[in-house]
Amino acid sequence: MARRQRGSSPTLSDVARHAGVSLATASRAINGSSTRTVGEDLAERVREAARELGYAPDANAQAMARGATQTIGVVVHDLTDPYFAAIADGMATAAREGRLFMTLATTGNNIDALSDVVSSLDSMRVRAIILVGARWKDDDLADTLGAAAGRYINRGGRLVTIGMELPGMDGVIVDNAKGSAQLAEHLFTLGYRRPLVLVGPVRHSTAAARSSAFVDRMAELGVEVDESHQISSDLTRGGGEVAMRLALESGLDFDVVVATSDVMALGALHEARRSGVRIPEDAGLTGFGDITSLRDVQPGLTTVRVPTDRLATLALDLALNGPGDGTGSQVVSVTPVVRDSTPPRT
Repeated sequence: MARRQRGSSPTLSDVARHAGVSLATASRAINGSSTRTVGEDLAERVREAARELGYAPDANAQAMARGATQTIGVVVHDLTDPYFAAIADGMATAAREGRLFMTLATTGNNIDALSDVVSSLDSMRVRAIILVGARWKDDDLADTLGAAAGRYINRGGRLVTIGMELPGMDGVIVDNAKGSAQLAEHLFTLGYRRPLVLVGPVRHSTAAARSSAFVDRMAELGVEVDESHQISSDLTRGGGEVAMRLALESGLDFDVVVATSDVMALGALHEARRSGVRIPEDAGLTGFGDITSLRDVQPGLTTVRVPTDRLATLALDLALNGPGDGTGSQVVSVTPVVRDSTPPRT
């Protein structure tokens, strides 16, 4: 029988010989198996042999044996957006605490790429996939994404969403509508009566939920928001700049700008300053998300806080321990945070 050369890395065959077991038994003890198990005493003997020889298991071999890796795949739309970056960071922390690895993928704000990304992660045999994003009004997207997700789940994978909903799949749902309604109540109490709403993209269901809930609650309080004061634009800093510029060029009369995301609000703030509009003296300003970079913004931005760490923790727990059939979805509350960008109006 060939002996291992001095200085070469130990192999699984070396471990099997050292433990006095077959190669198949050593593989099942080290890599695991989706069909057969090894008694604990024998498994410990093999593991002890591996430690003595300094053998390092092959992650790919373990994935083939178990049918999945100890890796979770996390998909976000835009890693440069502080909101998505905060959730990704929370996922990394939760994964590390659970002794899991994390593969991070981004669609680059191309929502149509979601199904391809899911298929790629499926081919990598990740243990679970967590989609972080938003709901979109697109039947074709829902069909292609649903098909890719279905193939992955049928192979034994677990898929969970954050901020978006897929039929038959567990998700962590942000209560956007309630947060926006509460924001409307705060602004009404502070004396604001002429809001300008930056509603986000037409196809973006999450942005639509935030803006429509705000408009509806204001209407219940007696303040009608005309359609001319609901401007659609990208849910980005650039989108906020464009929407604010359109409002100013159109000569719209408003006393507060309500953006459906924090980055959009920051874009509106930049354009307001460039155009000579003082925030908050001439008009108030609000966002949604409470991203960490707001700490450096002056005046402090009134927003709706989304607990990103909690979203990440709940999503990972659902992915590993949830029912996996859509019945385990959880709703997370959000909280308006009033700061200097919306002082009382007289």
